[in-house]
Amino acid sequence: MRILDKYILKEFLGPFLFGVAAFTAIFLGSDTLLSIAGFITKYGASSLSAIKIFILAIPRIIVYTFPMAVLLGALMCMSSLSGASELIVMRNSGQSFLRLAMPIFIFSAIISICAIAFNEFVVPWTNREYQYILDVEIKKNLNPDIVDNIVMKDIQDGNLLHLIYAKKYNPETKELKDITIQEFKDGKPVKIEMSPKAVWKEGVWDFKQGVAYDITPDGVEHKLSFDSQAVPFIQKPDEIKNSNNNVGEMSISELKKTADLLKSANQDPTSFYMEIHKRFSLPIASLVFAIIGAPLGIRKQRSSSSIGFGISVIVIFIYYAVMTFMEAMGEGHILPPFAAVWLPDILTFLIGCYLVRRANI
Repeated sequence: MRILDKYILKEFLGPFLFGVAAFTAIFLGSDTLLSIAGFITKYGASSLSAIKIFILAIPRIIVYTFPMAVLLGALMCMSSLSGASELIVMRNSGQSFLRLAMPIFIFSAIISICAIAFNEFVVPWTNREYQYILDVEIKKNLNPDIVDNIVMKDIQDGNLLHLIYAKKYNPETKELKDITIQEFKDGKPVKIEMSPKAVWKEGVWDFKQGVAYDITPDGVEHKLSFDSQAVPFIQKPDEIKNSNNNVGEMSISELKKTADLLKSANQDPTSFYMEIHKRFSLPIASLVFAIIGAPLGIRKQRSSSSIGFGISVIVIFIYYAVMTFMEAMGEGHILPPFAAVWLPDILTFLIGCYLVRRANI
């Protein structure tokens, strides 16, 4: 690495680390601390539980603050170099803007790769621990919440025998609502059972007023209605209540398997597919923000560093506003999951490339 590259990285790292700390503190103060205060007043949460919740909330917040901090670092770095006329001297020595910004781009790409791994191996675990402490230590399961969109699998000897989907589970009444069961043989569905309600009774699930369909390669062959049927292979109530159904608590591989299973059960897997794409698009935003932040930092005269901070806040606001809007369109099936999640990054990248090209002239 050349001395010039080290110097530019040094100018970048200061604002970047400040951005990570500042933006994380803002999110923690505006959201997490308010939630913790509510847990203390409503449930009497202990100091230890509150500290655990606080620490476990940090990883998922950092994933969002990394792109913001990269943008601030890139913008402030180039702003500092151009404000002190160092950028002009470097350009006059034959260095292109793209070459000068390359250390920032490479470092941001490394941050993106690390963030993808962090999002896969750290964040789901901390989210699960966060929810466990909230349910067990703080709420003490006194008021168990209704669980939505439950997916359960009956696997024996590595083979999927039954796929069970329930729209809702009520822990208080121990009832499942709107259940669909697919029975598999040699990896292919051979039977489908549907019931509006199932009740936990005498150690098994009692399905009420259901319909069973036998499936052949040519389609549905037989239909059988039943008033009551015991199904022994579904998880027990406590296992359902503590099962992993929150997309934020799943790894990418778990999300993919669950989405495919929902699709095979004729249920909507959109939120799972969108979450899979978000696990990549949000970390990649660090590189995208570096590309747009570096040329935005160029200024022809000395000006306050607060201008750079202000520009970064505006860019961040626009990006996340567009991201929220696109996600809503994806959830509403107006856009496919890939387009809904990746369009903000793609648009920002194209604008950044245009600005870099202009700065490179």
